[in-house]
Amino acid sequence: MVDSDSRTTRYSQVYEELRTVLLSGGYEPNTRLTEADLTTRFEVSRGTIRSVLVRLAQEGYVTSEANRGVRTRSFTLAEAADILEARETLEAALADKAAERATDREIAELHTTLAGMEAAQGRGDQAAYSKGNRAFHQQVKAAAHQATLARTYDTLLYPLVMRQYRNISAQHPRTGSLAEHRAILLAIVTRNPDAAAAAMRHHVGSARRALLLDRGRARE
Repeated sequence: MVDSDSRTTRYSQVYEELRTVLLSGGYEPNTRLTEADLTTRFEVSRGTIRSVLVRLAQEGYVTSEANRGVRTRSFTLAEAADILEARETLEAALADKAAERATDREIAELHTTLAGMEAAQGRGDQAAYSKGNRAFHQQVKAAAHQATLARTYDTLLYPLVMRQYRNISAQHPRTGSLAEHRAILLAIVTRNPDAAAAAMRHHVGSARRALLLDRGRARE
């Protein structure tokens, strides 16, 4: 017999695994998710999958409707713009705090990440650049040492928005992206909260502006 602790642990694992799949673009927007397919994929009971899907629906990663089942989220242009605007505000606030509170070690880690992004851009490695970009933003969030802002930021569904609306034919990284990251880091290094917030707002705001200007096509 499987004890309750084991069931709880497996539930948590499946939740994290499926959430990661959703955030990484493993399913197209508005894709139906069936319990049968997910139980096979994750090798757990339907009861576990059902509980995971309920939690993901509550958190906004999927939708659940009568006669339509559970589907991955699909965002209207207005919803997408709202989420990216919230991201812009939150990341600017996190950068502000990072300029005040980042440790020397955290600043060194940001330097290392940015150097990796520069190298990736130089050799045309888009995947490595994107990975570095994600790491840079996570490191700024951690360096802010502001748990409430960080928790709120983590609830945003902007990765799903970006994957739905991104223009896969557009240049990546976007022109100016690397210079914007350098400006963010410089402001943090020089302990200038206002400059860090402004630099981050400009950087993140570019995705929202592209979304609005391109009528449903965004890129970072």
